[in-house]
Amino acid sequence: MKQKNTFHPALRIVHWLMAAAIMAMLFMGVAMVSTVSSWHSLLVAIHKPLGLMILLLVIVRLWLRFTTAKPALPPTLPGWQKGLAHLSHWALYAMMLAQPLIGWAMQSAAGYPITLGDRVLPAIFPVSNDAYALLRPLHSWVALALFMTVMLHLAAALFHGLILRDGVFSSMAGLSKRKGGAPGSLDNPHGGQ
Repeated sequence: MKQKNTFHPALRIVHWLMAAAIMAMLFMGVAMVSTVSSWHSLLVAIHKPLGLMILLLVIVRLWLRFTTAKPALPPTLPGWQKGLAHLSHWALYAMMLAQPLIGWAMQSAAGYPITLGDRVLPAIFPVSNDAYALLRPLHSWVALALFMTVMLHLAAALFHGLILRDGVFSSMAGLSKRKGGAPGSLDNPHGGQ
């Protein structure tokens, strides 16, 4: 595959759709478990199909990740930072894939069907109070780990875009020329080369 300065447009679109959906899901999840008001059933009704959408998007994203060219990290980046970047990306992929499946399994174990409109999706786990008792806190812990990893990912992206200005942020925004970033981009807000 040819080396590029930006990620494939489809991968960038899926990245930003997932970023918005995951942040919405994380905050919605906190709101769901924190309220007994009439909002609870609306939040649950949104949470389940949004989780399925994230599951489908992560599958598409993984396929795009393996089938499209991606920009290399800057050669000036120390090896340990490159290693952490790769580790954090694979941790994000694992959690983005696992979290909706854990939620679906948790609902299945509790005997609650997942519906999309009039369609009832098949259970992916047998009804079991013991399994539910394990899956429920696991769903919360993975959500917390996902939130922390997303925040670290965001901090690293902003560090690259605002401090290092090395084109890493712009490569996902679709603006990078890699040498100092594109004029006016977050990686090079003053427009120089």
